[in-house]
Amino acid sequence: MAVKKKKRNWFTSLSFGTVAAVLAALLVLGYLSIIVPPEKAWFFTLFGLLYPLVLPATLILFVIAIVRRSRTRLVLALVLLPSLFFAGRYFQLSAPKNAPDPTLSMVSYNVGLFRHGPAGADRLELAEDVAAYVNSLDADIVCLQEFYLPETISIDSWLKSHFPDYKAEYYMLTGKNWRAGNVTITRKSAFGKGKEDFEKSTNMALWTDLRLGDTDLRVYNCHFESYNISLPAIIKKDVEETERKLRRSIRERPRQVAKVLKGIDSAPVHSIVAGDFNDTPLSYTYFRLIRGRRDSFMRAGKGFGATYGALWPLLRLDYILYPKEDLEAVSYRIEKVKYSDHYPVIAQFHETGRDTK
Repeated sequence: MAVKKKKRNWFTSLSFGTVAAVLAALLVLGYLSIIVPPEKAWFFTLFGLLYPLVLPATLILFVIAIVRRSRTRLVLALVLLPSLFFAGRYFQLSAPKNAPDPTLSMVSYNVGLFRHGPAGADRLELAEDVAAYVNSLDADIVCLQEFYLPETISIDSWLKSHFPDYKAEYYMLTGKNWRAGNVTITRKSAFGKGKEDFEKSTNMALWTDLRLGDTDLRVYNCHFESYNISLPAIIKKDVEETERKLRRSIRERPRQVAKVLKGIDSAPVHSIVAGDFNDTPLSYTYFRLIRGRRDSFMRAGKGFGATYGALWPLLRLDYILYPKEDLEAVSYRIEKVKYSDHYPVIAQFHETGRDTK
């Protein structure tokens, strides 16, 4: 009996060690995804995508290792250390206290082409509901991605009638019987506008220069390359097609981000970068965009930061990144409304420039 127990303990230890090694390797590869350029090794991005699953699994294993006094606890502790820096981009324990009064409010919302409502819902009716919801938020700046209208409807007239208190800027692509793109609406004074076209893509970035009280800022309304993965293809186990789309989207996003960053560098004012990045906080593109800016969720959010409803709380894809020289986030929330496959992100800021006047 003693021999059998010894063999069982040996097998259990080996299995535990193997699982620990796999999880540790996945964590390390996830960390590396922020520095490995996707055009050189696109698959590293996938390890970043897995991070919200790998981290809690590793934490559970770490606790078990401590209880069992396993030697693997040292390895697990070591690989978990960087997560003290990364985990806050996915989950925040508390919101800021004694924050200054907000002077600016902003919303970013991927409305999903108005096609994610209840079964059989009319897209124009859903657009009406979204417009009413956005107006209820009473924000100073609203960035919408995947905005849709049929070609029979005037975009200018529709926006003026549904957002009468706002001025709208938009950039649309035209297809057969449809137009879709990005819309930025604002109650602030605009003195410049433009767009960044992305080669061979229906995605885009729209920018608007705004006068915000005592501060001039550029607002980038971005929608970077989507995965466009087909659920039927996955069900049919079309591995080649799925891999092709993954590879293309992962490689395209850094090129699109580089184009936006070039525009930011040449801008006469600091820039807010908002929108659907289609990448997680543990990604090469996010860490390029966050340089010189702050993440409003990290500064003022609480709870899970995930914004993609279908896989909540795993995927955080939508962001409002702001220049630390001009603003400070004082509140941030995600509202789980059912108008799209994404949730809107809503942030309030205090304009720090006002404190020096």
